[in-house]
Amino acid sequence: MSSSEKRLRVTNRRSGGTLTTHAGIANTSELRRRGLLQHSSLEEGDGLWIAPCEAVHSFGMKFPIDVLYLNKQKKVLKIRANMVKSRLSFCLRAHSVLELPTGMAAKTGTVVGDELDFEKI
Repeated sequence: MSSSEKRLRVTNRRSGGTLTTHAGIANTSELRRRGLLQHSSLEEGDGLWIAPCEAVHSFGMKFPIDVLYLNKQKKVLKIRANMVKSRLSFCLRAHSVLELPTGMAAKTGTVVGDELDFEKI
């Protein structure tokens, strides 16, 4: 992802925790297919919002991630914490997915039912 691409700051409305300070946006077919596969790691503050999306895989991934499934109002429907390589996960009710460094959901106190605020930066 180039620095000229739009980025997002995502916070948990209930806990006030910041899930990511500069998440990338995968909103085209090409960007959704690529996802995080070209990354060697995710650091705190990193992330990727994939929209639309109701399923992800970690085949070819080099690191585990937290996966948050969101509805159109950005309410957390499901959390797949510490998703390791070679796995498949889905939530058919989801509109989008927020991929984060492993442990960020727990660190920010994010649970199913929380609403997230997205701010373009």
